[in-house]
Amino acid sequence: QVQLVESGGGLVQAGGSLRLSCAASGGSLSTYTMGWFRQAPGKEREFVAAISWNGGNTEYADSVKGRFTISRDNAKNTGYLQMNSLKPDDAAVYYCAAARAWRQRYEYVYRGQGTQVTVSS
Repeated sequence: QVQLVESGGGLVQAGGSLRLSCAASGGSLSTYTMGWFRQAPGKEREFVAAISWNGGNTEYADSVKGRFTISRDNAKNTGYLQMNSLKPDDAAVYYCAAARAWRQRYEYVYRGQGTQVTVSS
């Protein structure tokens, strides 16, 4: 059973940056698609970004394109989400997740507990 643990969340001023990490244990994520989702209070869960097992494919929500970058280090069994130019609308709990294949990137089989991102205006 793969377990995912996010870290790197916190409070940042609008325009600032944060780097989220997602560390996996209990198994290798090297063959999985990794993704990030977020959920703000009173809102539905929102897809943020995904990256294929070798980094060859990436996808971003329109709301974060050009500001967020997803990456991974399979040797470290860790995924990352670099978030720049943060806006108050980016505030949410961010979850990392793993899917078995790129074509299933919206149907994750593993998900972390989330890390809070707060953006002050």
